[in-house]
Amino acid sequence: MSANGVNYLAIVIAAVIIFLLGGLWYSPVLFAKRWVALQGRTMDDMTAMGASPVMYFEVFVCGLLTAWVLAVIIAHYGAVTVGGGAMIGVLCWIGLAGATSYGSALFSFKPKALWAIDSGYNLVAFVVAGAILAVWR
Repeated sequence: MSANGVNYLAIVIAAVIIFLLGGLWYSPVLFAKRWVALQGRTMDDMTAMGASPVMYFEVFVCGLLTAWVLAVIIAHYGAVTVGGGAMIGVLCWIGLAGATSYGSALFSFKPKALWAIDSGYNLVAFVVAGAILAVWR
C-alpha cells in the first residue's frame, strides 16, 4: 500500500475524513447558518440551488488531492508524529491555502468572517489529515 513513503490507503482515509469534516463544518451544527447569511442568502435559497452528486464527487476529489499532496510533503520531510504531521498541515495552510484565499477574498470584497469560516475548515482539514498521514505510513 506504500510507495516512496506514501501510504495510499491512508490518503484515501484522510480524504474521507476531510469530506466528512466538510459535511460537519457546513452543517447547522457548526457554521451553516452564518456561512449562508454571509453570502447574502437564506437556507431556502441554498436548498433550492441544491447540490448534485457530481458536486459531492468533485469535493471528494479535492480532498483526495489535498491528502495526496500532504502525504508527499510529509514523506519528503520525514514527519512521523501527530505533531509533526499537524505542523506540516499548518504550514501548508498558512503558505498556500490561507494566504492565497485571503488575498482572493480581499479583492472579491467577501466578508472576512466568510473567509474565516471557509479557511478555518481548510486549516482543520490540513491539520487532521497531516496528523493522520504522518503516523500512518
